[in-house]
Amino acid sequence: MMNESFVCEHCGNTVEKSSYTARDHCPLCLYSKHVDINPGDRRNPCLGLLKPVGVEKYKDTFKILYQCETCKQTHKNIMEKEDNIDLIISLSVQK
Repeated sequence: MMNESFVCEHCGNTVEKSSYTARDHCPLCLYSKHVDINPGDRRNPCLGLLKPVGVEKYKDTFKILYQCETCKQTHKNIMEKEDNIDLIISLSVQK
């Protein structure tokens, strides 16, 4: 997996490398980018923005549920400790 810093294409936040795993979404707005076919390969030609649309319980944490704004595919990413907890809570109560 690649662990690299990036500028979020949704909110413009500069996102630094993670100290413990490959960073796959913006901790401020939670948006991600549809760049992988398999985790970390950066081979997906879609390149659409992955919009956070919900959360689900996963072991002792949560996974953020995404839908690609370009191809409409759905994805899940594990929440990170730096993520915007208020936004996570907001997504958890949406119907």
